[in-house]
Order: sequence, then C-alpha cells, then structure tokens
Amino acid sequence: MNIKNNFVKVAAAATLTLTSVAAVNTVKPDLTNAAVQAATTRVKINYVPGYGVNIWTNYNHGHFTGQRVQHGTTWNVLDRKTDKKGYIWYKIGTHKWIKANYTVSVDKNIPMQTKITRKKKTLIALSTTAKKRKAKAKKSKVAKIRKAKQIVNATRKKTTTAAPKKLTSTQASSKAAAVVALAKQMVGKGYVWGATGPDTFDCSGLVQYVYQHAAGTNLPRTTYDQVKVGQEVPMDQVQAGDLLFWGSATTPYHVGIYVGNNQYVNAATPEQGTIIQTMTSYYYPTIAKRIL
Repeated sequence: MNIKNNFVKVAAAATLTLTSVAAVNTVKPDLTNAAVQAATTRVKINYVPGYGVNIWTNYNHGHFTGQRVQHGTTWNVLDRKTDKKGYIWYKIGTHKWIKANYTVSVDKNIPMQTKITRKKKTLIALSTTAKKRKAKAKKSKVAKIRKAKQIVNATRKKTTTAAPKKLTSTQASSKAAAVVALAKQMVGKGYVWGATGPDTFDCSGLVQYVYQHAAGTNLPRTTYDQVKVGQEVPMDQVQAGDLLFWGSATTPYHVGIYVGNNQYVNAATPEQGTIIQTMTSYYYPTIAKRIL
C-alpha cells in the first residue's frame, strides 16, 4: 500500500516539474515586429539638411521629447491623425509623433500633406464659424492690398513719368531698409516653435514680427499663408526685404528675409536660433515673394 502511494506521489511531482518547465519556455509575441507590420506607409524626412524634426509625445497638446528625426532618414508610419488646427501628424513609435508636412512619400517623393482627399479635408476642417472668420479676415487683407496697389497706380498716372517712379522707389526702399535693419537686430534671438517674438521666434513668426514692426505690414501667421501674399519675383532679381521660401511653392516649410549680398535672416532651428546665412546651391530657396 505504501509502495503504491509513493509511486503516485513521485508521478505527480514529475508532472508538476514538466509543467513548470513548459511554462518557463513559453515565447511571448514579438510586439515590435507586429507594430512594424502594421505600418501602411514609409516616409522620408524632408526638413533642412543636417538638422532634424522634433518628436512629440502626442499629436494634440503633446510635449517635445527632446529627440529629433534627421533630414533624409526613412520611417514607418504606424498611425496618422489630424490635430485641432487641421495639421496631419504621423506616429513613428510609442508616444512618438511628427508633423506630416516635414515628410515626403518614399514611393512618389511628394509632400504627404497633398495626399488628403477632399472628403478628408472636410472632416478635419475647422468649425464653420472659425472658417468664415478666417476667410473674412483674409478677404479683408487682400482687399486692402489691392486698394493700396490701385492708389499707387493712380498716383503714377497723375504725375510725370520720372517723378512717381522715384517716389515709389524711395518709399519701397525705405520700408525694405527698415525690414532689413530690424531683421538683423533679431539675430541671436532664440528659436521656439510657434513663437512670434519679441524674444523667441519660429521662421514665420520672425517674418510676421519684422514686417509688422518695421514696415507696418500685417502678414499671415504661417508659411502656407505668407507665400500667398505679394508678387512672385525671379530668384535672380530678389531685392533686400523680399521673402524667400523653401519646400513646395504652395505649402513651403521654411521662410527667411533676404537682406542683400546673397544672404538672408531666418529663425533656423532650436540649436541655431535666429541667424544670418548665405544662400547656397545645396540649400536654395524654392520661390521669392516681394511684399513692399
């Protein structure tokens, strides 16, 4: 009887031992591979050569992680979201988001921002009231610019051929000189994304601040809207005070103020702040606009 009981105990112990070994050797799913397989798009960072794009913890009210993805690197897009302002964001990792307009498709090499369908634009648009207010403000600014041009043209017709050209040139050059002077005074100020001065700026915030305080000209807030103002000029005819844009001619990602001698002032990066740089063939503007 005792022999039988001992045999049963030994068998039970052996069973428990084998069960424990099997539990220890169980392989958990590779969540990293699963995340990579879930990616539907591959994009390349298209920012400024030698610099990177900030990585944020979230696409809405996120915080800067202290990390950046470098220009020219390629990433898997794990998710795509639109923030409250209508900007598209890509998720490239856990709590890691970047703005889509700083990327291009690996396959077609076009800005991913242009791939939004009309239906998607409708879904991510601002409220009807906000859109009407923005449209009304934009229409008012355009009307003021048009009226100012009409006044200038009418003045030219009423005066002699030589006199009005000198007067217009003097007025324009005077304001342009003021823009250049103030832009150079801002050199050394810090860079903060979304800042509009007077101590820190981002690229479009610097342009808006300088034109408003130096020339009394109110420009839109973002590069996307600033590029729509003024008259396009050939790159070989740029003058001091003109705006230089990089990226797409309709949705640029960077802007600076041309100050003459093949140089421009811009709020470059968080590391560089507001600096004066020389144009090179490696990093050449896409389009120039004359505001004054």
